[in-house]
Amino acid sequence: MRPLPSTSRPGFPPPAPAAPPLRLLIADDNPVVRAGLAALLSDGSGTTVVAEARDGREAYEAALRHRPDVILLDVRMPGVDGISALPHLVRLAPVMMLTYSHETQTVREALRLGAGGYLVHGEFTTEQLVRAVRDVREGRPQVTPGATRALLTVLRSDASAHSEPNSPEESAISNPQALSQLQSPVGQSFRSRFRLSEREAEIMDLIASGMTNQQIAAACFITEKTVKNHINHIFAKLHSTTRSQATAKWLGVA
Repeated sequence: MRPLPSTSRPGFPPPAPAAPPLRLLIADDNPVVRAGLAALLSDGSGTTVVAEARDGREAYEAALRHRPDVILLDVRMPGVDGISALPHLVRLAPVMMLTYSHETQTVREALRLGAGGYLVHGEFTTEQLVRAVRDVREGRPQVTPGATRALLTVLRSDASAHSEPNSPEESAISNPQALSQLQSPVGQSFRSRFRLSEREAEIMDLIASGMTNQQIAAACFITEKTVKNHINHIFAKLHSTTRSQATAKWLGVA
């Protein structure tokens, strides 16, 4: 009887051990969002969530304790918000903003303070999120379309201001009140006059990005009926009857 061939293959190196999962910290004040992200990013994607935080202070303490590879950070959180915590967190790990807000000044300030990426909820798939996390760890910036549009708005407005002889910056020198308006805090803008709640502002941002009620409901983890109720309140505050009218006023082009 002939002997069975050997299953070993001399001369071939053993298979390389699997790379350890990429370790993540999620900072978001919404427990449903944290749970959803943890489920998505711990499901065979080569990533694992090692810690969660409800605000910037908890995120900093958790980052010191767990030393994650990447931090996913929301913008609007009670206590210490994401923008305030960002300069401290980027010293510990690459940070990617993962938020509903793509307000122009907020996007610009986040990237100026060292964020490695800026993703807006509803503008990416699970696969794109996983790829973006890995890219940010390797130093490759990732920005979703809503945030990109915000940056383009900044660039265009800056170019327009520099091309005008009497720019707001020049006139502000002799007008202290105008100067104080130019130095308004991040996250504050002409939109504040509409007096939308935080949730309404998030939904209006999603409307402006072109999302349907169904997509907004999925992105915000609420029902379509709740979305419709919010939109009715938004339209009343913006004195609008259509999505296009509301978007034009919200973006400052009406």
